[in-house]
Amino acid sequence: VQLQASGGGLVENGNSLRLSCAASGRTFSGYIVGWFRQAPGKEREFIGGISRSGGRTYHSDSVKGRFTISRDNAKNTVYLQMNSLKPEDTAVYYCAAKDSGVVTTAHGYRFWGQGTQVTVSS
Repeated sequence: VQLQASGGGLVENGNSLRLSCAASGRTFSGYIVGWFRQAPGKEREFIGGISRSGGRTYHSDSVKGRFTISRDNAKNTVYLQMNSLKPEDTAVYYCAAKDSGVVTTAHGYRFWGQGTQVTVSS
């Protein structure tokens, strides 16, 4: 499966942004999809995942209550809705997919999209 993340940009503190992760190739609904981010000088952070059907999601403590992961398998797309953005959310955001495992861990992601830059100004 090939993934492509999009929707990043420059936003002001407190505003919202929605990222998309579009998939092509093999049946998208067969994959668990996760979102990661990497800020300059920091390690990559797993911020959440969504099950194959979309019925189960996980969000890390750093984004819980502000970010929401969803998916539309008919459109082969997973979304990351980001509300109440803060300057510390500035990072390159990546989506990734795996065909086994659970949504709550960062392990096992085999397929990666290119990142999309999100910059939150203070």
